[in-house]
Amino acid sequence: MFLENTVNHKEQFGWIEVIAGSMFSGKTEELIRRLKRAQFAKLKVEIFKPMVDTRYDDEMVVSHDANEIRSTPVPAAANIRILADTCDVIGIDEAQFFDDEIVTVCNDLANKGVRVIVAGLDMDFKGKPFGPMPALMATAEYVTKVHAICTRTGNLANYSYRKSSNDNLVMLGEVNEYEPLSRGAYYKAMLKEKVKTMDVKSEEIDTLKKKQNG
Repeated sequence: MFLENTVNHKEQFGWIEVIAGSMFSGKTEELIRRLKRAQFAKLKVEIFKPMVDTRYDDEMVVSHDANEIRSTPVPAAANIRILADTCDVIGIDEAQFFDDEIVTVCNDLANKGVRVIVAGLDMDFKGKPFGPMPALMATAEYVTKVHAICTRTGNLANYSYRKSSNDNLVMLGEVNEYEPLSRGAYYKAMLKEKVKTMDVKSEEIDTLKKKQNG
């Protein structure tokens, strides 16, 4: 279990914590837990999320288990630098949706003595590193990788499989659109999709040949 850094009052620098994983892995749940502990310690805490994330509430950060904490929606990473200037601790949810400047913002705040806690998807639905998350994980002092449970095998899941045919990189969704899968289950699901595409193309080629011969 993650334990907060021991505070050395002579040390003026803060640090960055990253909570990363797939959909339904408990990232936001862990983010809220850490932030509420900081609030209980009477530290000045601010929470930010991308303005695009309105799945549960316009202003609240809400986990899949319905835990919530009030947040400030912002359109870009630069807004966080301004709004978090006097904070002791800041939380950032769904960091993968922010622009690349989020990395500089987090490091600048940490260098000023702020504890920065970031949660986000480490991979997109294609299994590729998602937005600024790799750079955030590389520069963070602490990285916590959380896992969901694969709906097909019961093993640990670290992939977010998109069940719809939408190819947009950013698509907000829940259990109807996404499914947490293990590496093996994800590989099989993607292979099955590829085979379906190949079958469609083969049928089209056969149809064209029949037209040519006819």
